[in-house]
Amino acid sequence: MSSRKNALATLLCAGLLSAGAAHAEVSGSITLTSDYLFRGITQTDEHPALQGGVEWAHDSGFYVGTWGSSISWLSDSDPDISSQLELDGYVGFRGDFGDSGFGYDVGAVYYWYPGSYPAGFNKADTTELYAGVSWHILSAKYSYAVTDLFGIPDSDGSSNLDVAVGWEFAPSWTLNGAVGKQWVAGSAGTATYAFWSAGVGKSFDNGFDIALNFNDNDLIGPDDTITLAVTKSF
Repeated sequence: MSSRKNALATLLCAGLLSAGAAHAEVSGSITLTSDYLFRGITQTDEHPALQGGVEWAHDSGFYVGTWGSSISWLSDSDPDISSQLELDGYVGFRGDFGDSGFGYDVGAVYYWYPGSYPAGFNKADTTELYAGVSWHILSAKYSYAVTDLFGIPDSDGSSNLDVAVGWEFAPSWTLNGAVGKQWVAGSAGTATYAFWSAGVGKSFDNGFDIALNFNDNDLIGPDDTITLAVTKSF
């Protein structure tokens, strides 16, 4: 196990131990989506993906979790790469600024792509720090890469900003919209791009959710994409 993975595991364990016996809860979800898009770019060559995650949240605001998805973008780029899976581990702290209606969320996430790689390949494993704020239906999140960004050489220091809105316009129905920008540091800075999405979601009493979204970006090549996702929460 790499030093980064060891550090993340140590951090997760320390947080769990420090939480003591106070109240906490576990939640999770399983999703089937027609396409896995991350920051406006398909990770599955516009094919379906199976995803799932679980999170442990303490009433102090501390939380830790993991999330995973099937992918194909690495093996699509090089047939000598066997990785078909993204596994993320994250840890953070969230809360509210009194009764102001404002919330905050800070933490770190490690994106891991297990598999075999050809000699000399710069692996896509990435660590980011993030900070977010929310107010009623609005939210914003800033992420900063402390390693190379998803395998791009010399791209540590890259950053991303997402701004989103989620409006429940009728019981169990939500309109969603988001805009974001990915800044790529270093010699690959010309890869900096913007992305956006808009859609509608429906929640059901049995824990299922359906979301339909239109997604696009300003990169040359990838076309706009419509995605349909079904999620079961537990």
